[in-house]
Amino acid sequence: MKASVNKDTCIGCALCSGIAEDIFEMDYDAGKAVVKKNAKIGPDNKERAKDAEKNCPVGAIGIKE
Repeated sequence: MKASVNKDTCIGCALCSGIAEDIFEMDYDAGKAVVKKNAKIGPDNKERAKDAEKNCPVGAIGIKE
């Protein structure tokens, strides 16, 4: 699985990084969320990744198989 953040849509609310801190982090200079450089989505954090995608208030998070 792979995570992505649409930077044009992201409003920087930090909800994704709060739900899945091992996958997402905030780029405070840009005011947007980003996928961590070595983020891996596996069995242990798959549900959190999907929760971050589902709960993003603007639909900026993408989780693909």
